[in-house]
Amino acid sequence: MTNLTLVKVPFDLAHWTQVAAEKYPNGLPKPYTDDPTQWIFHGHPCASVVWSEETKWTAFGAPRADSSVLQVAVARLLGYRWPAELDLKMELSDESRALVAKCDELLGFADKDGIVSIPAHRGEPSAADRLVNLLAAAYGKEWNNDRLMELLANADHAGKTLESWLRDKFFAQHCAMFHQRPFIWHIWDGLKDGFSVLVNYHKLDRKTLETLIYSYLGDWITRQRQEVASGIDGAQDRFAAAEQLKKRLELIQEGEAPYDIFVRWKPLEKQPVGWDPDINDGVRLNIRPFVSVPDVGKKGAGVLREKPRIHWEKDRGKDVQSAPWFPLFKGDRINDHHLTLDEKNTVRGGTRSGTGREQP
Repeated sequence: MTNLTLVKVPFDLAHWTQVAAEKYPNGLPKPYTDDPTQWIFHGHPCASVVWSEETKWTAFGAPRADSSVLQVAVARLLGYRWPAELDLKMELSDESRALVAKCDELLGFADKDGIVSIPAHRGEPSAADRLVNLLAAAYGKEWNNDRLMELLANADHAGKTLESWLRDKFFAQHCAMFHQRPFIWHIWDGLKDGFSVLVNYHKLDRKTLETLIYSYLGDWITRQRQEVASGIDGAQDRFAAAEQLKKRLELIQEGEAPYDIFVRWKPLEKQPVGWDPDINDGVRLNIRPFVSVPDVGKKGAGVLREKPRIHWEKDRGKDVQSAPWFPLFKGDRINDHHLTLDEKNTVRGGTRSGTGREQP
Protein backbone atom coordinates (compact mmCIF):
# COMPACT_ATOMS: atom_id res chain seq x y z
CA MET A 1 0.00 0.00 0.00
CA THR A 2 1.31 3.44 -0.96
CA ASN A 3 0.47 6.89 0.35
CA LEU A 4 -1.74 7.48 -2.68
CA THR A 5 -3.82 4.35 -2.13
CA LEU A 6 -3.98 4.84 1.65
CA VAL A 7 -5.83 8.14 1.37
CA LYS A 8 -8.40 6.49 -0.90
CA VAL A 9 -9.55 4.15 1.89
CA PRO A 10 -12.83 5.54 3.29
CA PHE A 11 -12.65 6.52 6.96
CA ASP A 12 -15.60 7.87 8.91
CA LEU A 13 -13.87 10.04 11.50
CA ALA A 14 -17.08 11.01 13.29
CA HIS A 15 -18.16 7.38 13.65
CA TRP A 16 -14.87 6.13 15.03
CA THR A 17 -14.53 9.11 17.33
CA GLN A 18 -17.90 8.15 18.81
CA VAL A 19 -16.84 4.49 19.16
CA ALA A 20 -13.66 5.53 20.96
CA ALA A 21 -15.60 7.82 23.29
CA GLU A 22 -17.96 4.98 24.22
CA LYS A 23 -15.30 2.31 24.65
CA TYR A 24 -12.65 4.48 26.28
CA PRO A 25 -14.44 7.38 27.98
CA ASN A 26 -11.51 7.74 30.39
CA GLY A 27 -8.90 7.64 27.66
CA LEU A 28 -6.70 4.81 26.45
CA PRO A 29 -5.44 2.49 29.20
CA LYS A 30 -1.77 1.99 29.91
CA PRO A 31 -0.31 -1.32 28.70
CA TYR A 32 -1.26 -4.52 30.52
CA THR A 33 -1.28 -8.26 29.82
CA ASP A 34 -1.39 -11.63 31.54
CA ASP A 35 0.48 -13.23 28.64
CA PRO A 36 3.93 -14.36 29.86
CA THR A 37 5.36 -14.27 26.33
CA GLN A 38 5.11 -10.46 26.35
CA TRP A 39 7.69 -8.05 27.75
CA ILE A 40 5.03 -6.07 29.60
CA PHE A 41 3.87 -9.15 31.54
CA HIS A 42 3.92 -8.35 35.25
CA GLY A 43 5.59 -11.63 36.21
CA HIS A 44 3.11 -12.86 38.82
CA PRO A 45 2.25 -16.56 38.47
CA CYS A 46 -1.48 -16.30 39.15
CA ALA A 47 -2.62 -12.69 39.62
CA SER A 48 -4.35 -10.94 36.73
CA VAL A 49 -5.14 -7.56 35.24
CA VAL A 50 -8.35 -7.24 33.23
CA TRP A 51 -10.46 -4.66 31.46
CA SER A 52 -13.53 -3.65 33.45
CA GLU A 53 -16.54 -2.76 31.33
CA GLU A 54 -18.17 -1.31 34.43
CA THR A 55 -15.47 1.27 35.14
CA LYS A 56 -14.09 1.39 31.60
CA TRP A 57 -10.60 0.98 33.00
CA THR A 58 -8.11 -1.68 34.00
CA ALA A 59 -8.70 -3.60 37.22
CA PHE A 60 -7.40 -6.55 39.20
CA GLY A 61 -8.97 -9.81 38.05
CA ALA A 62 -9.63 -13.16 39.70
CA PRO A 63 -6.66 -15.49 40.29
CA ARG A 64 -5.65 -17.27 37.10
CA ALA A 65 -5.52 -21.04 36.75
CA ASP A 66 -4.73 -21.38 33.04
CA SER A 67 -1.83 -23.37 31.61
CA SER A 68 0.57 -20.43 31.93
CA VAL A 69 0.47 -20.47 35.74
CA LEU A 70 2.72 -23.49 36.19
CA GLN A 71 5.06 -22.25 33.46
CA VAL A 72 5.49 -18.87 35.14
CA ALA A 73 5.94 -20.50 38.54
CA VAL A 74 8.69 -22.80 37.25
CA ALA A 75 10.47 -19.89 35.59
CA ARG A 76 10.34 -17.91 38.84
CA LEU A 77 11.63 -20.92 40.77
CA LEU A 78 14.64 -20.97 38.44
CA GLY A 79 15.28 -17.28 39.08
CA TYR A 80 13.87 -15.85 35.86
CA ARG A 81 12.35 -12.36 36.03
CA TRP A 82 10.35 -10.61 33.33
CA PRO A 83 11.55 -7.39 31.68
CA ALA A 84 8.71 -5.43 33.29
CA GLU A 85 10.15 -6.33 36.69
CA LEU A 86 13.57 -4.99 35.79
CA ASP A 87 12.60 -1.79 33.97
CA LEU A 88 11.12 0.75 36.36
CA LYS A 89 10.52 3.17 33.48
CA MET A 90 8.46 0.75 31.39
CA GLU A 91 4.96 2.11 30.87
CA LEU A 92 2.47 -0.18 32.60
CA SER A 93 -1.01 0.05 34.03
CA ASP A 94 -1.16 0.83 37.74
CA GLU A 95 -2.40 -2.70 38.42
CA SER A 96 0.45 -4.26 36.46
CA ARG A 97 2.98 -2.13 38.31
CA ALA A 98 1.42 -3.21 41.62
CA LEU A 99 1.77 -6.87 40.63
CA VAL A 100 5.40 -6.28 39.68
CA ALA A 101 5.95 -5.06 43.23
CA LYS A 102 4.03 -8.04 44.60
CA CYS A 103 6.43 -10.37 42.79
CA ASP A 104 9.12 -9.25 45.23
CA GLU A 105 7.39 -11.44 47.81
CA LEU A 106 8.32 -14.48 45.69
CA LEU A 107 12.01 -13.70 45.19
CA GLY A 108 12.99 -15.79 48.19
CA PHE A 109 11.78 -18.93 46.42
CA ALA A 110 14.13 -18.42 43.46
CA ASP A 111 17.07 -20.78 43.17
CA LYS A 112 20.39 -19.00 43.50
CA ASP A 113 22.40 -20.79 40.80
CA GLY A 114 19.56 -21.44 38.37
CA ILE A 115 19.77 -25.24 38.65
CA VAL A 116 16.87 -27.16 40.21
CA SER A 117 16.95 -30.93 40.51
CA ILE A 118 13.60 -32.61 39.84
CA PRO A 119 14.24 -35.39 42.39
CA ALA A 120 15.41 -34.34 45.85
CA HIS A 121 19.20 -34.02 45.66
CA ARG A 122 22.16 -32.45 47.45
CA GLY A 123 20.07 -31.67 50.51
CA GLU A 124 17.50 -29.71 48.49
CA PRO A 125 13.81 -30.67 48.36
CA SER A 126 12.36 -31.97 45.11
CA ALA A 127 11.40 -29.47 42.43
CA ALA A 128 7.74 -30.34 42.96
CA ASP A 129 7.90 -29.55 46.68
CA ARG A 130 9.66 -26.26 46.02
CA LEU A 131 7.14 -25.36 43.34
CA VAL A 132 4.20 -26.07 45.65
CA ASN A 133 5.69 -23.72 48.24
CA LEU A 134 6.01 -20.97 45.65
CA LEU A 135 2.46 -21.49 44.38
CA ALA A 136 1.06 -21.48 47.91
CA ALA A 137 2.71 -18.12 48.55
CA ALA A 138 1.47 -16.74 45.22
CA TYR A 139 -2.16 -17.82 45.72
CA GLY A 140 -2.32 -17.12 49.44
CA LYS A 141 -5.73 -18.05 50.86
CA GLU A 142 -6.82 -19.26 47.42
CA TRP A 143 -4.35 -22.17 47.53
CA ASN A 144 -5.43 -25.74 48.25
CA ASN A 145 -5.08 -29.20 46.76
CA ASP A 146 -8.10 -28.68 44.51
CA ARG A 147 -6.33 -25.69 42.98
CA LEU A 148 -3.27 -27.85 42.28
CA MET A 149 -5.47 -30.46 40.61
CA GLU A 150 -7.05 -27.71 38.51
CA LEU A 151 -3.65 -26.43 37.41
CA LEU A 152 -2.52 -29.92 36.42
CA ALA A 153 -5.74 -30.53 34.50
CA ASN A 154 -5.28 -27.26 32.62
CA ALA A 155 -1.72 -28.35 31.83
CA ASP A 156 -2.99 -31.55 30.18
CA HIS A 157 -1.96 -33.67 33.16
CA ALA A 158 -5.24 -34.38 34.93
CA GLY A 159 -5.18 -36.90 37.75
CA LYS A 160 -1.40 -37.11 37.81
CA THR A 161 1.33 -35.63 39.99
CA LEU A 162 3.21 -32.37 39.78
CA GLU A 163 6.50 -34.27 39.77
CA SER A 164 5.50 -36.36 36.74
CA TRP A 165 4.36 -33.18 34.96
CA LEU A 166 7.79 -31.66 35.58
CA ARG A 167 9.50 -34.80 34.30
CA ASP A 168 7.29 -35.58 31.33
CA LYS A 169 5.33 -32.53 30.20
CA PHE A 170 6.93 -29.30 31.34
CA PHE A 171 9.65 -28.86 28.74
CA ALA A 172 7.55 -29.67 25.67
CA GLN A 173 4.85 -27.27 26.89
CA HIS A 174 7.47 -24.65 27.72
CA CYS A 175 8.85 -24.83 24.18
CA ALA A 176 5.35 -24.52 22.72
CA MET A 177 4.32 -21.60 24.92
CA PHE A 178 7.47 -19.60 24.26
CA HIS A 179 7.49 -20.17 20.51
CA GLN A 180 10.26 -22.80 20.46
CA ARG A 181 12.74 -20.50 22.18
CA PRO A 182 12.98 -22.17 25.60
CA PHE A 183 14.81 -20.36 28.39
CA ILE A 184 14.31 -23.06 31.03
CA TRP A 185 16.07 -26.21 29.82
CA HIS A 186 15.33 -29.74 31.03
CA ILE A 187 18.57 -31.75 31.03
CA TRP A 188 18.40 -35.45 31.87
CA ASP A 189 20.19 -38.78 31.48
CA GLY A 190 17.36 -40.58 29.68
CA LEU A 191 15.99 -42.53 32.66
CA LYS A 192 12.65 -41.82 34.32
CA ASP A 193 14.26 -42.28 37.74
CA GLY A 194 17.62 -40.87 36.73
CA PHE A 195 19.39 -37.53 36.91
CA SER A 196 17.05 -34.76 35.84
CA VAL A 197 17.44 -31.01 36.31
CA LEU A 198 15.87 -27.77 35.16
CA VAL A 199 18.34 -25.04 34.24
CA ASN A 200 17.87 -21.32 33.72
CA TYR A 201 19.55 -20.73 30.35
CA HIS A 202 20.15 -17.07 31.21
CA LYS A 203 22.41 -18.19 34.07
CA LEU A 204 24.08 -21.08 32.25
CA ASP A 205 27.54 -19.64 31.72
CA ARG A 206 30.81 -21.57 31.78
CA LYS A 207 30.97 -21.61 35.58
CA THR A 208 27.36 -22.78 35.99
CA LEU A 209 27.91 -25.61 33.51
CA GLU A 210 30.91 -26.70 35.57
CA THR A 211 28.72 -26.62 38.68
CA LEU A 212 26.12 -28.73 36.89
CA ILE A 213 28.67 -31.33 35.77
CA TYR A 214 30.96 -31.62 38.76
CA SER A 215 28.70 -30.71 41.68
CA TYR A 216 25.12 -31.68 40.83
CA LEU A 217 25.87 -34.56 38.46
CA GLY A 218 29.08 -35.47 40.26
CA ASP A 219 27.25 -35.88 43.57
CA TRP A 220 24.56 -37.93 41.82
CA ILE A 221 27.21 -40.26 40.35
CA THR A 222 28.81 -40.69 43.77
CA ARG A 223 25.43 -41.56 45.25
CA GLN A 224 24.69 -44.11 42.52
CA ARG A 225 28.12 -45.68 42.95
CA GLN A 226 27.39 -46.13 46.65
CA GLU A 227 23.99 -47.65 45.86
CA VAL A 228 25.61 -50.05 43.38
CA ALA A 229 27.93 -51.19 46.16
CA SER A 230 24.90 -51.66 48.42
CA GLY A 231 23.12 -53.77 45.82
CA ILE A 232 20.16 -51.40 45.37
CA ASP A 233 17.96 -52.26 42.39
CA GLY A 234 18.41 -50.00 39.37
CA ALA A 235 21.52 -48.29 40.73
CA GLN A 236 23.81 -49.78 38.07
CA ASP A 237 21.60 -48.45 35.27
CA ARG A 238 21.40 -45.01 36.90
CA PHE A 239 25.16 -44.96 37.40
CA ALA A 240 25.84 -45.87 33.77
CA ALA A 241 23.34 -43.34 32.43
CA ALA A 242 24.78 -40.57 34.59
CA GLU A 243 28.32 -41.35 33.44
CA GLN A 244 27.19 -41.13 29.82
CA LEU A 245 25.48 -37.80 30.50
CA LYS A 246 28.67 -36.49 32.08
CA LYS A 247 30.65 -37.35 28.94
CA ARG A 248 28.12 -35.52 26.77
CA LEU A 249 28.12 -32.42 28.95
CA GLU A 250 31.91 -32.39 28.88
CA LEU A 251 31.75 -32.42 25.07
CA ILE A 252 29.62 -29.27 25.29
CA GLN A 253 31.96 -27.76 27.85
CA GLU A 254 34.99 -28.40 25.62
CA GLY A 255 33.19 -27.13 22.52
CA GLU A 256 35.09 -29.04 19.88
CA ALA A 257 33.31 -29.26 16.52
CA PRO A 258 30.57 -30.37 15.98
CA TYR A 259 29.56 -29.46 19.55
CA ASP A 260 30.53 -25.82 19.19
CA ILE A 261 28.51 -22.61 18.91
CA PHE A 262 28.75 -20.86 15.54
CA VAL A 263 27.50 -17.27 15.22
CA ARG A 264 27.43 -16.22 11.59
CA TRP A 265 27.57 -12.47 12.28
CA LYS A 266 30.74 -12.71 14.36
CA PRO A 267 34.27 -12.98 12.96
CA LEU A 268 36.46 -15.94 13.83
CA GLU A 269 38.27 -14.16 16.66
CA LYS A 270 34.96 -13.45 18.41
CA GLN A 271 33.48 -16.94 18.12
CA PRO A 272 32.95 -18.58 21.54
CA VAL A 273 35.64 -21.02 22.61
CA GLY A 274 34.04 -23.94 24.42
CA TRP A 275 30.82 -23.31 26.30
CA ASP A 276 31.01 -19.54 26.58
CA PRO A 277 27.69 -18.32 25.19
CA ASP A 278 26.70 -14.73 24.55
CA ILE A 279 23.06 -14.54 25.60
CA ASN A 280 22.49 -11.80 23.03
CA ASP A 281 23.16 -14.31 20.25
CA GLY A 282 19.88 -16.00 21.15
CA VAL A 283 18.55 -19.37 22.21
CA ARG A 284 18.50 -20.69 18.66
CA LEU A 285 22.28 -20.68 18.34
CA ASN A 286 23.28 -21.35 21.93
CA ILE A 287 21.08 -24.39 22.45
CA ARG A 288 22.58 -26.24 19.50
CA PRO A 289 25.39 -28.11 21.33
CA PHE A 290 22.86 -29.55 23.78
CA VAL A 291 20.85 -31.16 20.98
CA SER A 292 23.90 -32.04 18.86
CA VAL A 293 25.57 -34.42 21.31
CA PRO A 294 24.50 -38.08 21.12
CA ASP A 295 20.93 -38.58 22.28
CA VAL A 296 20.19 -39.89 25.76
CA GLY A 297 16.47 -40.23 25.10
CA LYS A 298 14.36 -38.57 22.41
CA LYS A 299 15.75 -38.69 18.89
CA GLY A 300 17.47 -35.45 17.96
CA ALA A 301 17.09 -33.99 21.46
CA GLY A 302 20.63 -34.65 22.68
CA VAL A 303 20.62 -34.25 26.47
CA LEU A 304 17.32 -32.35 26.51
CA ARG A 305 14.03 -33.95 27.52
CA GLU A 306 12.41 -33.00 24.20
CA LYS A 307 13.66 -31.64 20.91
CA PRO A 308 12.66 -28.00 20.36
CA ARG A 309 11.45 -27.23 16.84
CA ILE A 310 14.53 -25.22 15.93
CA HIS A 311 16.52 -25.43 12.71
CA TRP A 312 19.94 -24.15 11.68
CA GLU A 313 19.32 -23.98 7.97
CA LYS A 314 20.23 -21.04 5.77
CA ASP A 315 18.39 -17.84 6.69
CA ARG A 316 16.56 -15.75 4.13
CA GLY A 317 18.25 -12.80 2.48
CA LYS A 318 21.86 -12.05 1.63
CA ASP A 319 24.71 -10.71 3.72
CA VAL A 320 26.58 -7.58 2.70
CA GLN A 321 30.16 -7.92 1.50
CA SER A 322 31.48 -6.59 4.81
CA ALA A 323 29.91 -9.52 6.71
CA PRO A 324 32.63 -11.66 8.35
CA TRP A 325 31.76 -14.87 6.49
CA PHE A 326 30.90 -13.35 3.10
CA PRO A 327 34.06 -14.68 1.39
CA LEU A 328 33.28 -18.25 2.47
CA PHE A 329 29.50 -18.32 2.08
CA LYS A 330 29.26 -15.90 -0.89
CA GLY A 331 26.62 -13.86 0.90
CA ASP A 332 24.44 -16.80 1.95
CA ARG A 333 23.34 -16.62 5.58
CA ILE A 334 24.67 -20.00 6.64
CA ASN A 335 24.16 -21.23 10.20
CA ASP A 336 25.05 -24.90 9.74
CA HIS A 337 28.79 -24.48 10.11
CA HIS A 338 31.35 -25.65 12.65
CA LEU A 339 34.75 -24.39 13.71
CA THR A 340 37.44 -26.42 15.45
CA LEU A 341 39.14 -25.30 18.63
CA ASP A 342 42.42 -25.15 16.70
CA GLU A 343 40.92 -22.62 14.27
CA LYS A 344 39.65 -20.45 17.11
CA ASN A 345 42.76 -20.76 19.26
CA THR A 346 45.08 -19.97 16.37
CA VAL A 347 43.45 -16.63 15.68
CA ARG A 348 43.40 -15.86 19.43
CA GLY A 349 47.03 -16.73 19.98
CA GLY A 350 46.61 -20.42 20.73
CA THR A 351 46.45 -20.20 24.52
CA ARG A 352 42.97 -21.38 25.45
CA SER A 353 41.13 -24.66 25.22
CA GLY A 354 37.39 -25.06 25.41
CA THR A 355 37.60 -25.60 29.16
CA GLY A 356 39.39 -22.32 29.69
CA ARG A 357 42.67 -24.04 30.66
CA GLU A 358 46.08 -23.19 29.26
CA GLN A 359 47.11 -25.41 26.38
CA PRO A 360 50.28 -27.45 27.02
